[in-house]
Amino acid sequence: MNDYVRASRREFVMLAATFALTRSRVMAAAPPQEPGRRSVNADQALRELLDGNHRFRSGNRLTPRGKPEEFLALTHGQFPEAVVVSCADSRVPPEILFDVGVGDIFVVRVAGNVVGGAGVSVKGSIEYAVAELNVPLILILGHSGCGAVKSAIKHIDDRDSLPGAISGLVELIKPAVALSKRMPGDPLENAVRKNVEIGVERLQGLEPIVAPRVKDRKVKVVGGVYDLLSGAVTLIDTKK
Repeated sequence: MNDYVRASRREFVMLAATFALTRSRVMAAAPPQEPGRRSVNADQALRELLDGNHRFRSGNRLTPRGKPEEFLALTHGQFPEAVVVSCADSRVPPEILFDVGVGDIFVVRVAGNVVGGAGVSVKGSIEYAVAELNVPLILILGHSGCGAVKSAIKHIDDRDSLPGAISGLVELIKPAVALSKRMPGDPLENAVRKNVEIGVERLQGLEPIVAPRVKDRKVKVVGGVYDLLSGAVTLIDTKK
């Protein structure tokens, strides 16, 4: 093999290696492709949440976007399809029990899933999701055995108070306890349900952002209760 052929091959290998290195650097520097918004209404978003909860209960979770590298498409924008206002209880992680991935739901968590009196941090978060992210569905999610509701029942009966800001939080739940006090059945379950109903009602009338969109049927506010034992989310009929 003559020197010209050897030089040509060597130059080709070097050129190919340079091209590959340059291409990899360009691809690494390029921003991830932004995902597009799906056209989903409130009923479709709710159906997907309930379907995900069914997968969770049956042990057939899909859990999309579960790895860090799968989050890259979301670095330049988010397109959640629902707001979930849930209790901060460590046993009630909405992303898991609805079998959704990062970017699918906008989660607001606060002990007792309180809305009324919870201040600008909770209401502002919900309004942001509606006004800026155009989320069509808001789900207020209570759960069985809620410690915050249980504390409200106990401290109404004992006529005492809790230390620090815990007392103020429990005060926000006491109206639900009072309204459900004479209902038949389990007092805790009734108060949990009533607390959700109160939250739904208050959000439906929340001015100036949520209420007009509810009236125009652009946003739907619903309530549900998650059962710790069965893993099921049951919707509450608030139209009674």
